Amino acid sequence: MAPRILLARHGQTRWSLTGKHTGRTDIPLLDEGRRGAKLLGERLRHGPWAGLPDVEVRTSPLARAKETCALAGFGDRAREWDALLEWDYGGYEGMTPAEIKANRPGWLIWRDGVPEGESIASIAARADEVVEWARSADRDVLVFAHGHILRTLGARWLGHDVSFAARIRLDPTSLSVLGWAYGEPAIERWNDTGHLD
Repeated sequence: MAPRILLARHGQTRWSLTGKHTGRTDIPLLDEGRRGAKLLGERLRHGPWAGLPDVEVRTSPLARAKETCALAGFGDRAREWDALLEWDYGGYEGMTPAEIKANRPGWLIWRDGVPEGESIASIAARADEVVEWARSADRDVLVFAHGHILRTLGARWLGHDVSFAARIRLDPTSLSVLGWAYGEPAIERWNDTGHLD
């Protein structure tokens, strides 16, 4: 069976709760985020996952992703990887979409990018690096990272331009699975937060 990539978005933070763009600012998890990470780990310990004993694990080096990984029970198996860092939002770091649109009506990050930050081409290249790694693995892989880099991974896994990521929303502490259908890249599961119910 062709390898799949399991995507775990980090738990809730103060900034994700209020919709602020949280790129490289190292915001800690809220208690709610820690609880969600433990529930995600509990879910992955049971069927059909059974603890993912053979999975290769990578995490963003930012604390909110690393702590989610550790609380879910995968910290001792994870390697940090800069390719999984969140988008560097530059001048828009810490701002909400509404605050940005007040000065830049009609703005859409997936089309317009950010000033003084990472380009759309750069985040696409990082996502492509992760996709290539996952597809070359001889087993499933699990990554703990952030909303926009994971949405970009989803778009690139499917062979779409980064702008497609605008159509695939992703909540904190969600689980997604990118795999295959009829030999073509496919979404097997997306933005699944059933473990939080």
